Amino acid sequence: MVGALCGCWFRLGGARPLIPFGPTVVQTSMSRSQVALLGLGLLLIFLLYVGLPGPPEQNSWFWGDPNVTVLAGLTPGNSPIFYREVLPLNPAHRVEVVLLHGKAFNSHTWEQLGTLQLLSQRGYRAVALDLPGAAVAFFEERARQLGLGCQKVEVAPGYVVTVLTWPGTNPALSSILLNSHTDVVPVFKEHWSHDPFEAFKDSEGYIYARGAQDMKCVSIQYLEAVRRLKVEGHRFPRTIHMTFVPDEEVGGHQGMELFVQRPEFHALRAGFALDEGIANPTDAFTVFYSERSPWWVRVTSTGRPGHGSLFIEDTAAEKLHKVVSSILAFREKEWQRLQSNPHLKEGAVTSVNLTKLEGGVAYNVVPATMSASFDFRVAPDVDFKAFEEQLQSWCQAAGEGVTLEFAQKWMHPQVTPTDDSNPWWAAFSRVCKDMNLSLEPEIMPAATDSRYIRAVGVPALGFSPLNRTPVLLHDHDERLHEAVFLRGVDIYTRLLPALASVPALPSES
Repeated sequence: MVGALCGCWFRLGGARPLIPFGPTVVQTSMSRSQVALLGLGLLLIFLLYVGLPGPPEQNSWFWGDPNVTVLAGLTPGNSPIFYREVLPLNPAHRVEVVLLHGKAFNSHTWEQLGTLQLLSQRGYRAVALDLPGAAVAFFEERARQLGLGCQKVEVAPGYVVTVLTWPGTNPALSSILLNSHTDVVPVFKEHWSHDPFEAFKDSEGYIYARGAQDMKCVSIQYLEAVRRLKVEGHRFPRTIHMTFVPDEEVGGHQGMELFVQRPEFHALRAGFALDEGIANPTDAFTVFYSERSPWWVRVTSTGRPGHGSLFIEDTAAEKLHKVVSSILAFREKEWQRLQSNPHLKEGAVTSVNLTKLEGGVAYNVVPATMSASFDFRVAPDVDFKAFEEQLQSWCQAAGEGVTLEFAQKWMHPQVTPTDDSNPWWAAFSRVCKDMNLSLEPEIMPAATDSRYIRAVGVPALGFSPLNRTPVLLHDHDERLHEAVFLRGVDIYTRLLPALASVPALPSES
């Protein structure tokens, strides 16, 4: 072992050992000085072995999970900083560990991965830092430059919503809300042609960046449109608020979901909202007026265990197979309905995918419990109560001991009307018609923060002015052409005056 640690091999028992060194083998005799050096090396390795701390006793793993504390403070430049801390469970206190993270993550990632808990169990005090709020500081500076009001709302520890406000001339009217999110999904840098956080523009005018389509482009288009309008001296009856929120990419549970429940949100008095849409590879522009509801369902089946060589009846696998078959048959039915009707878009049908199968401990042991997890995206016109009863009936038909539980269950689908009965749609579509923009109204197949906005009674449209652009959100080499981006600024420069000048509604009279 010592020889391996030192990077050499010794043939003991002979006067002329072989010592591999580089690409050749050198034969030599060991002098007294070499023997002494070898002895000192062995002594040093022994002292290191004795002196360095080893792993804790196995029973330290059973002391329970440590409490993760979320704390806040200020940097020397008075920028807010947040961090998660765990104290050592092992009394033998060791060095302290500081954990950093990449741009696409936060300190909560270390907790989710179990790294903080593991370090605590191993006897370390660990601190996971969140980088100072660079996005918040950026928008604060833009507010200062544009002469806008700026409000910061910490909806959860380390999660700040930034609100920029351009007051209207008639505060009695409800406001226009321009929403966007500041977080992005992770990247696999080895699959990118350029650094995903450099915003590299190539010779053809394509800007490569994580968030180029989802959705930093829209955030900046909002700001630039407001800047142009203010420079031209415009003012409008309705106040315009721009909200920049965190956490959307992982469900918005520490972002917009909490923000709409806060008094600061209600004080905005939002009457209509714009939020993110999606790119469209054709000449048309996609606009979303509703969303499918995410239902994450876990079906658990229990049955008779036994030896893998036997024909055992009433197994967990057999009953789970029946439920899986029923759900996948439903999936095929919805798929065929979508394929057979050229007028239907994906958001108009209910989708489901089997995303996880769990169970079993060994090849020759029939498990007593197995489970399957599904990602349903339920169309807004579905009878939710009847659909849940259908899921329950599939479980009951499979046999006793089959249950389901929800990890997520959105129950508040709302539809924003896309006809002239909706004055907001009338103003939005009129501008698009005047600019010769072809619109394709759809139901969003996934989920965005718009569902939280609509759920509190604010009509919302999901719109990213990105036509003639391949859909690359969350993909490698996410990119956007500069001409498309600048055209989007022009579009918002026309949309905002129209929306902020919608006459008083009956409810506002």
